Amino acid sequence: MAGPILITGAGSGFGKEVALRLAAAGHEVIAGVEIIAQVTAVRAAARERGVELRVEKVDVTDPGDRERAWTWNAEVLLNNAGVSEGGASADIPEERLRRQFEVNVFGPILLTQGVARAMAARRSGRIVFMSSVAGLTVDPFTGAYAASKHAVEAFADALDQELAEFGVTVATINPGPFLTGFNDTMFETWKEWRDDPAGRLYDYARLAFPHEQYDPEPVFERTVRVLLGEERRYRNLLPAETEPQTREQVDALWERQVNDGRRPDLVQKAYDISPATPAGS
Repeated sequence: MAGPILITGAGSGFGKEVALRLAAAGHEVIAGVEIIAQVTAVRAAARERGVELRVEKVDVTDPGDRERAWTWNAEVLLNNAGVSEGGASADIPEERLRRQFEVNVFGPILLTQGVARAMAARRSGRIVFMSSVAGLTVDPFTGAYAASKHAVEAFADALDQELAEFGVTVATINPGPFLTGFNDTMFETWKEWRDDPAGRLYDYARLAFPHEQYDPEPVFERTVRVLLGEERRYRNLLPAETEPQTREQVDALWERQVNDGRRPDLVQKAYDISPATPAGS
């Protein structure tokens, strides 16, 4: 591999584990983390695993961080940095909506622009987006997050077509509900809203992420394979067994009618389910 693998959002979750696994396999990895405090923590995790891992502050919303990252000549870029804002689309405050898109869409795409041009100039490289099943489907209370991932899907698709003749490949990872804490904290962001709770449509203290969640191991394994070019699929939806259901949900939109005024099942499930409910329980 001509250059390093740059992973953003490597301070926790998918990004951190994938960075550590790639480093353990002997690959040159740059783990980009959002804040300086995470640098020390990820370096400590690398020492515990006995691996060599370069850790750098890469806040994708910071122009200076993005420009610095362009100088590292990454051969592979994993756009993994992301946040999730839960809540009804009619309730989420403006600043929270804008933050959702700054972190999930604008920051990663602006970072990708500089990396992609360098890859195109040397006619090699791989760009991978950590998207989501929410880039393909939408659930209640995830409109802001899903909208940002739908935007990521559009950019990734366009880039795949535009960079083909320059020797650069593009792929997406589309995790479903995995038990990393990410989904459950999405349903706690309302605690930071600066609004009048009396004006909200919903009492968010009563709601939870409306899906049972899976062990994240398949995401770690597939992401490593995609980054190394061992997996050639453009879209990588996980868990694999949920692909038929996701296809049905996408196709159902063609026949969907306007709502009949009754509460949808997934809205009710958000009231009924406990946070961090594992699949198969």
